[in-house]
Amino acid sequence: MRKIVVTTLESFGLVLAASIVIAIGALLGVLTFLYADTPDAKVLGEMDFPETSTIYDRTGEHILYEIHGNENRKILPHDQIPDIARLAAIAAEDDNFYNHNGFDAASMVRAARANVESGKIEQGGSTITQQLARNVFFTREKTFERKIKEVLMAVKIENNFSKDEILDAYLNNISYGSNVCGIGQASEWFFGKKALDLTLDEAALLAALPKATTYYSPHGNHKEDLIARKEYVLRRMAELGLAGEEEARSAMEAETLAKIKPLKIEISAPHFVFYVIEQLEKEYGQEMLEAGGLRIITTLDWELQKLAEETVKKGAEYNEKTYGAENASLAAVNPKTGEILAMAGSRDFFDGKIDGQVNVATSLRQPGSSFKPFAYAKAFEKGYQPETYILDIPTDFGRDGSGKNYIPKNYDGKFHGLVTMRSALSMSLNIPAVKTLSLAGVPETIELAERLGITTLTDKNRFGLSLVLGGGDVKLLEMTGAYGVFANDGKKAALLAVAKIVDGGGQIVFENKNRYEQVLDVEIARRINSILSDTEARKPIFGNAGNLRLSGRPVAAKTGTTQEYKDGWTVGYTNDIAAGVWAGNNDSRPMKSGSDGVYSAAPIWHAFMEKAAELYPKEKFTAYQKVKVDEFAITGKIDPDKYIFDEETGEMKKKKKKKDKD
Repeated sequence: MRKIVVTTLESFGLVLAASIVIAIGALLGVLTFLYADTPDAKVLGEMDFPETSTIYDRTGEHILYEIHGNENRKILPHDQIPDIARLAAIAAEDDNFYNHNGFDAASMVRAARANVESGKIEQGGSTITQQLARNVFFTREKTFERKIKEVLMAVKIENNFSKDEILDAYLNNISYGSNVCGIGQASEWFFGKKALDLTLDEAALLAALPKATTYYSPHGNHKEDLIARKEYVLRRMAELGLAGEEEARSAMEAETLAKIKPLKIEISAPHFVFYVIEQLEKEYGQEMLEAGGLRIITTLDWELQKLAEETVKKGAEYNEKTYGAENASLAAVNPKTGEILAMAGSRDFFDGKIDGQVNVATSLRQPGSSFKPFAYAKAFEKGYQPETYILDIPTDFGRDGSGKNYIPKNYDGKFHGLVTMRSALSMSLNIPAVKTLSLAGVPETIELAERLGITTLTDKNRFGLSLVLGGGDVKLLEMTGAYGVFANDGKKAALLAVAKIVDGGGQIVFENKNRYEQVLDVEIARRINSILSDTEARKPIFGNAGNLRLSGRPVAAKTGTTQEYKDGWTVGYTNDIAAGVWAGNNDSRPMKSGSDGVYSAAPIWHAFMEKAAELYPKEKFTAYQKVKVDEFAITGKIDPDKYIFDEETGEMKKKKKKKDKD
């Protein structure tokens, strides 16, 4: 019996060993085949330029921007590439470059582990040689076979070229964004100098760009992250002995961004274009955009975009002279589809003095009273009505986060006694708004705002009752989209900048299906529409407010102003278009006293909407159904003529009945 068992085990061992040998042989055979199937590494110098992708407006006729791959480049010989550029690239992308033979197994394992732990591809583990092989010899398709070939091609390149030759080819080929390829063109494009004249801090900043060229663009919204990555590259250089510690520290302190040349490129609607590119890079990757030959049809309405840019520029110029507000921004969306129709991120994208490249439409700003409708909408969800009465009297809401008692004041400095929620919101009274938020609940109101599309109020514990007066940072684009939910009877269509993408072969890669979701009860939305379009109810505070009206058609609108007049807002809509305007200074310098949103932002909003609304039919907002109940707490159904407001005590008292005369 023992002999049979031993014989069986021996047989199993022989079979296992044979299987392993066969598997290894098969793997080697596959690798040998794939190795033979990769191109000749000696043709490395013969670059095959990728196909340009083009971004269009919604008609597919007006070109907004062309995304080139390797077209804007300048090839430099070895002696014209500075050593600091080589060393910075190594520190940023492949610190084991001089020790591996084309691929770094340990780095690939670390990247794979990180990707598994995060549940998404965050690290690639590709060496400089692999990146060169990918850029020169292969298409951008993401397949396992292509990855294997990339590694094998990297080995071929290492067997045919020296490390210096490989590094030179990489630096002449890599993309730095803005259609710039190669260290030579990047040096001139960003700093206006030859590569040999680059300083250490400049070389480190350029080395920081290839990881995500749009995100880290010196002309974009993420300059702080770019500087952080520049400092990371310099720290790695110091740690690896590629730069002295004092030299690296000095380079970290250098004001590198101040040396960046102003961006001058052939581009229309630049803020919108770079918003589109950043969104698509997240979905398809930078390489696909630069080399895929894509035809990208956006949602942008070119005529509305020109109107937006004209009105923002004209309005901001007036504001600068009148209110000390040098910048403004406008976003417009279709409430029914979520399509972004226009986006003017600043008065002038190419004006560096006002940080014109920063897209204020997607930047964080405090909204002032334009946040109030969310609190009232939540209160209405809880059963309160536009007809519900609320007391506008001096009120101490207790200690706030600073340790002081929170005692808000109204815009006009007065108290109005017993008012309806309709009147309180229409007149933008602060005290009733804070009371409404306390009834609605801060977390619950934030949850409602998030349902409508606000994504920036994530740290819910830090917000108190001042939230309703604009105490939380939001984005103009998201505020405009959220107001659009009111216009669309509570249905939210996700904000969308791209309508269709067609690849080089004519195949549709993406197409918008206009999906939406009911996130707010129809009747709640109609209550807000009714209040924000009630010109009579806002008269006691705003008068006729001509800039919040449109000729011959109903429109809903709300203004907002932050403390010290740092931000002026107006957001409003018809059934077919919603637009939001911000006015102020990018660096948060206060405007002049009295620069309320109704004066600084509303004129720009009105100038745009007056013309934009003419493109759509005249429609009234659907009236809401009034609730028929007798509970005072819900409807406030009392006769205000029976009560009088005592300004000295801040109390509501019953009026004394007049005695009949004999």
